[in-house]
Amino acid sequence: MSHPGNRSQCGSNVPDAFAASTRVCYTLDMREWMRERMRRRSKRGPNNSESTGKIGQEIPQNQPAPLQPSYHGGDAAPAPLAAEPAPEPSAAAPPETVEPPVEPAGKIVVETQPESLATPPPEPPATAAGKAARGYVVLTIGLPGSGKTTWFKRRGVTPLSSDLLRTLLFDDITEQRWQGLVFSTLRSLLRARLIAKMPWNYVDATNLSPHERRQWIKMAKSFGYDVQAVFFDVPLEVCLERNKRRERTVSEEVMKKMAERLRPPDFKEGFSKITVVRVKGAAPGGAAVPGDE
Repeated sequence: MSHPGNRSQCGSNVPDAFAASTRVCYTLDMREWMRERMRRRSKRGPNNSESTGKIGQEIPQNQPAPLQPSYHGGDAAPAPLAAEPAPEPSAAAPPETVEPPVEPAGKIVVETQPESLATPPPEPPATAAGKAARGYVVLTIGLPGSGKTTWFKRRGVTPLSSDLLRTLLFDDITEQRWQGLVFSTLRSLLRARLIAKMPWNYVDATNLSPHERRQWIKMAKSFGYDVQAVFFDVPLEVCLERNKRRERTVSEEVMKKMAERLRPPDFKEGFSKITVVRVKGAAPGGAAVPGDE
């Protein structure tokens, strides 16, 4: 029978005490093993290379050390090289001038509003066979009462219209409290048509300023579509007179504020074609279209 004092220091008469001491011994051995492994690892210095242009990128371990030049005696510096004389400019060769790229000018078409709705629209000019576009997005630009709806009716076109959406969403064409919802839905509808690769897409809205037109142009360009503008250059007095005869009228004060915000379209906005619609026998509305003389 063995004496209790001859037992191992890591053991005990109680099984739980023996298991606890065994875990302590194992933990100490593991720590020593990890320290030895960390000491054996190679220590790499910071990356001082600027060739990659990335801060903090480490140098690969198998990359050879850069060559270091050794001079005579190790202290003497090499003699500086003589600078080569710069070649004299030739008098015969004139300095080169870089011509700025010339942007292709867009196309302007002027139409006259007919007196009768039954008058057929003019035939569109034939396009060049070599230029094939994925599709077109046409934006109308003009005040209420300038003839935008009539222009679409004469062509048998049902455009994406804010008035149509107000009727569909709120059963009221005069609803003006949800303008953000109306136009976000209108943009979603146009995006759906562009995804479906519909060739012709018309947007019936006032689109008074370049800021209001920018989102439409950006979306169309992102899908590879050409953007055209139909600008209704109609005098404010004519729009006010027509507004009085409409079922849904806009107050005269609001019409004048909209006329102050109206800016004619410009090819710099991204339009490939601008159609100017004017009233027969009436002076232009005063908005100068670039290139329209």
